[in-house]
Amino acid sequence: MSLSIDEIIENFSFIDDWEERYRYVIELGRELPGLSEADMNDVNKVQGCVSQVWLTSETSGDPSNPVLTFDGDSDAHIVKGLVAIALATFSGKHAVEIIATDAEAVFNQIGLREHLTPQRSNGLSAMIGRIKSDAEQALAS
Repeated sequence: MSLSIDEIIENFSFIDDWEERYRYVIELGRELPGLSEADMNDVNKVQGCVSQVWLTSETSGDPSNPVLTFDGDSDAHIVKGLVAIALATFSGKHAVEIIATDAEAVFNQIGLREHLTPQRSNGLSAMIGRIKSDAEQALAS
């Protein structure tokens, strides 16, 4: 993805209307490359999401604090946008930084949580949990 989380937060600050913000989230999802059919499997599926969400991760660099790169996809437009925001927040960062990142603070800057349905909010929490779990496993390996 070409936008950083800071750029996404800044773009959100220019959009006052929540319908426009939802459109922006959907646009972020459209720009996400997505995953191959082979990667859309039960191993990569995020549990706890109402919509189907898949995440893959790769590690590189120093094994004591590897860099994790995430890719993801969803079968729902708005959720795919949430995946894009999560990837902008966490992908390409060191495992220790991923674990230390306060995702709630990031999403509060956008004002996202209060405008999501409880199911989508739970799904977003499940995605973040999966990303942090992958970082913890990478550190333990």
